[in-house]
Amino acid sequence: MNELVKIDQNVTIVPRNFNYTNKGMVTEVSPKGFRMKMKYPTTGLKEKVYCEFYSQTPNGILYFSSFASEIKNNEMFIENPIKHRFLQRRQFTRIQFLTETTMVDKDGNEYQISTVDLSAGGLKFRTDLSINLDQEYKIKIQLGEDQTVECWLQPIRMEKQDTGKFMLSGRFVNQVNVDKMSLIQYCMNKNMEAKNQ
Repeated sequence: MNELVKIDQNVTIVPRNFNYTNKGMVTEVSPKGFRMKMKYPTTGLKEKVYCEFYSQTPNGILYFSSFASEIKNNEMFIENPIKHRFLQRRQFTRIQFLTETTMVDKDGNEYQISTVDLSAGGLKFRTDLSINLDQEYKIKIQLGEDQTVECWLQPIRMEKQDTGKFMLSGRFVNQVNVDKMSLIQYCMNKNMEAKNQ
């Protein structure tokens, strides 16, 4: 991992329980793995329990699965993974995502929308109203009973359907890193569940 993870690099850790998602900065790299100083208390994170790790790099988002062999004083030592991969924007897993929600523009105007599909990079949705493509809209996405991510959405394409409704595609902008990683993990897991059915 020496060529992949470097000192001062930010890494997000996402356990099975999203509530304990955490992030930290790499403070030491060795042939066996790397040490991280965590931003938040390590409550809920356990030694030798596999989690997913994500880090923004010049080559894309680094993704791998591994575990902490040591957790002490808000520091974790992460064992080198067996394999890793880089996720590029065009490779973000897109899943069917059908729900009703609201998006809000910067003036506080609300728009009821019906989502169609979701990825870590953006969202497709339907609405009854024509949307200004030059604005950004805040949207909350409920991923589970106890997990919500909040994103800014920039619509990039709009088509009027025969029904009179509008179909739009948009990309997420100015995302908080933890939210992006949570979306990546959620979409990847849902895609795997669908394949295994």
